[in-house]
Amino acid sequence: MGLCVGVDVAKSHLDWVLGSRGEVQRIPNTPAGVRRLVKQIGRLDFDRVVLESTGQYERALLEALEDQGVAVVRVNPVRARRFAEGMGVLAKNDALDARILALFGEKADLVERPPKSPRERLLGDLASRRRQLISMITAEKNRLEHAQGWAAKDIHSHVRLLEKRVDRLDEEIDRVVAQDEKQRGDFERLQSVPGVGPKVARALLIDLPELGRLDRRQIASLTGLAPYARDSGQKRGSRSIHGGRSAPRTALYLAAMVGSRWNPELADMKARLREAGKSPKVILIACARKLLTILNAIVRDQSEWRTVSP
Repeated sequence: MGLCVGVDVAKSHLDWVLGSRGEVQRIPNTPAGVRRLVKQIGRLDFDRVVLESTGQYERALLEALEDQGVAVVRVNPVRARRFAEGMGVLAKNDALDARILALFGEKADLVERPPKSPRERLLGDLASRRRQLISMITAEKNRLEHAQGWAAKDIHSHVRLLEKRVDRLDEEIDRVVAQDEKQRGDFERLQSVPGVGPKVARALLIDLPELGRLDRRQIASLTGLAPYARDSGQKRGSRSIHGGRSAPRTALYLAAMVGSRWNPELADMKARLREAGKSPKVILIACARKLLTILNAIVRDQSEWRTVSP
């Protein structure tokens, strides 16, 4: 792996460095500053840009780099911090973080997400807003447990309003999905699998664009459904899942709960695991991983359910 550009993102500024031993420079995190940084980076010889997820403060830079065809990876801050600690770097400041990100990019095998088109970015914004509304609905329904009289009526009214907004968002998401022929076809193909409805199909198409492009192990790891070993010496620890993208994983859990009743392949797996004495949680994770494998193959082969070989 060659030199990487590390960028530490803050609300007001960007600290960036070419290589872990380069000179750290600071630039304002403004539209003009982002344009200037992209122009400067474009003159350099490097492998990729590495930056952290920082609550959307990195979005303007990320999209500007993608628009210019620059290879860029957005990493989980926890991974970067653990890497720093593993290298013996316990101190933390913006300049040091930029160097660590550059070094992390040079040492780690980081996976680049496919660049998003303006249409795909719009879909992501719509899906994000939908999740926010669902969270608000859940919070309001939880308040109903202790609400009485006028307060209860107001909560019911607010919930109905929020549900209407969600319906409008679903219609808009479907309209944007229909603009792309392949995505429109994938949307229908995914729903051919018992247990997968439009909500799950939307979540997977929007939050998991790699679906159909990776093998079954890679896609399972990306969604946090891959079991990791915890062995040491003679001890064999129990396998467990960790990390991954929460939105598509949640959608897969919901689909697996339904699919394990109506989808023959998932129902058979559930029965076998139950007979083997596995816990309900382990069974659900296994069914979700099996469902993901099926859906990944369907998108990969552009085929309907039952006509695909995962």
